[in-house]
Amino acid sequence: MSSPIEEVCAEVLKRVTPTASERKQVLSLAKRLVEKVREEAKERGVETEVRVEGSVAKNTWLRDCPEIDVFMRVPTAMPREAFGTVCLEIAKRATEGYRQIERFAEHPYLEAIVEDVYVNVVPCYRVKRGEWRSATDRTPFHTDYVKPLLDERKSGEVRLLKRFMKGVGVYGAEIKVGGFSGYLCELLVLNYGSFTEVLEAAADWKERTIIDYEGHYERKDDAKKLFEEPFVMVDPVDKRRNVAAAVRKERLDEFIATSRAFLKAPDVKFFYPPQIEALEPAELVNRINARGSAIVFISFEACPAVPDVLWGQLYKSQRALRKLIQKHDFTVLRDTVWSNEKNLNTFIFEVENRFLPNMKRHLGPPLRKKRECENFLRKHVGADSTVSGPRVEEGRWVVDVQRGYTDVVKLLKEKLEDSGESVGLAEFVSKAVADSLEVIVNGEALKLYSAYPDFAKFLTEYLTGKPRWLT
Repeated sequence: MSSPIEEVCAEVLKRVTPTASERKQVLSLAKRLVEKVREEAKERGVETEVRVEGSVAKNTWLRDCPEIDVFMRVPTAMPREAFGTVCLEIAKRATEGYRQIERFAEHPYLEAIVEDVYVNVVPCYRVKRGEWRSATDRTPFHTDYVKPLLDERKSGEVRLLKRFMKGVGVYGAEIKVGGFSGYLCELLVLNYGSFTEVLEAAADWKERTIIDYEGHYERKDDAKKLFEEPFVMVDPVDKRRNVAAAVRKERLDEFIATSRAFLKAPDVKFFYPPQIEALEPAELVNRINARGSAIVFISFEACPAVPDVLWGQLYKSQRALRKLIQKHDFTVLRDTVWSNEKNLNTFIFEVENRFLPNMKRHLGPPLRKKRECENFLRKHVGADSTVSGPRVEEGRWVVDVQRGYTDVVKLLKEKLEDSGESVGLAEFVSKAVADSLEVIVNGEALKLYSAYPDFAKFLTEYLTGKPRWLT
């Protein structure tokens, strides 16, 4: 008799495993794309070896979201400048007539949607193992390493793990997500043996988990000295690289928590969580008001950056804004950022109170520090900012001073009116803020909420405040 976990996995496996005809269709498209890239490269006089890499090459792609990675392996003699520009132009010509999105990792590459399939055309150098010239040079070696080790059963286990991670929101090594890559999923299955065994291991992962599947390091202490991240998967084809370097601590924690939850109560909802239904506007306002806090929205329009660069700049700016708000004594309860990567970007900061008292208590030095006490008195006695004091309390000088800002909305508007350069906003965000800044609070967000359905779902999920699998 099957266990609950086995029953759930069997059901999901049927949904994620491509049929024979679907495989044939995707592989046929991949072959055509390879030929098209070869033709365009030849026409441009570029010598290149064109290969299919990634999940399609390794037979670990998910039925509902096939993604074809076409790699152009060019000679190391090609200058770095041409490596990005020339190869990108070849990719654009090879996918002409289809929707194209320019992406950026260490260098530009192209994402296109061809016949409803996501396609990445990526350049890399044709190098010997270990003689890496760019970050993508390892990918063909990853494919060649993994393919012989994955039989049909293990490919299915990888598919289960990928779908689980997608369902709980931790899949994807891009900056926006900061989660687990497909290659990392494959290595986890190879290391532990199955989807369930990966989850059982993850449920007990401790701080500084290090996995060295190929046994590059005789002692784990050697790996600990080299890698700083909380979770380490030593790359089998490059012992100095951590495959899990992109995994943020919060995504790692979420995966550990969801692994425990699934093992305790297995359910298909972990793989396919319920869809979010945006709240009705009136209910949204009620929910916000019931919190009693102040939710501040800092919005601006288009940001001139490709998505991968955009998210890096958004996260950097989010940290700068959080620091600004906290520096002026406002207590940040939660903060996040949302973008449709087109024409709207929004930082959300929830603070305990929009308004603070006009004055605050400022502690001076203890009386035993004579010189510091003299400096403190010289600064605060009769100063315009002094509301009352200085006075001695419990063995030290204390003064009540006027706050610089008592309204968090006013603080943000004034500090960002110069494009936020003094605050530390990232370059592209700063330029966009200069053209289209809007700072609103609580129910004032209804305009954005009604105009952007995806933002409405995001804000609904924010207010719900728990993962969709947790019911």
